[in-house]
Amino acid sequence: MTYSGNVSTGGAPDVRALDGLTITKVSVGPMDNNAYLLRCASTGEQLLIDAANEAPRLLELIGESGLGTVVTTHQHMDHWVALEEIVAATGARALVHAADADGLPISAQTVADGETIRFGDCELEVIHIVGHTPGSIALLYRDPAGFPHLFTGDSLFPGGVGNTESDPERFTSLIDDVEHKLFDRLPDETWFYPGHGADSTLGAERAALPQWRARGW
Repeated sequence: MTYSGNVSTGGAPDVRALDGLTITKVSVGPMDNNAYLLRCASTGEQLLIDAANEAPRLLELIGESGLGTVVTTHQHMDHWVALEEIVAATGARALVHAADADGLPISAQTVADGETIRFGDCELEVIHIVGHTPGSIALLYRDPAGFPHLFTGDSLFPGGVGNTESDPERFTSLIDDVEHKLFDRLPDETWFYPGHGADSTLGAERAALPQWRARGW
């Protein structure tokens, strides 16, 4: 079946099979958080983006293949409720940006802008996006056989950037980073996967950037 990225809490996951990577998207409650299980096609090694909630359901998704790494996109609690249980059950290493590390319930290894996270023969580039939180990150997979895939946490959604609580300084930082580190660097066909809700492409959102900046959210 064709991947759509449309999932619902309690519903079936959606699976996208690339040449070198399989992406499984699932929504967990109670806040309709997206979690993404990435599996290296050649080695079977798996990485989870945001152990948001419903640990038993995520562990069932992980299955007998195990989990090598879990990356938390930012420190907000709805993105790590299941983290401690997932790490305890799988022995996976936990990764987070240094600026958000104190917000997690467990000790995690830290990553920085421009670093690479490897799992099997696949790798993700860490992109530090400041504004939604001090240590928010996006994760970029450059598909050798296709277009880029970008996991944006709560920094970028279809229709706008993440919540900055009406703080003009935080909003300016976030919209600047999203524009310059994502839209200016990556092509229109880049598919992005946010922390909640439906996916989109940079091309579908690019024309609205001036409107987002003008409205201030």
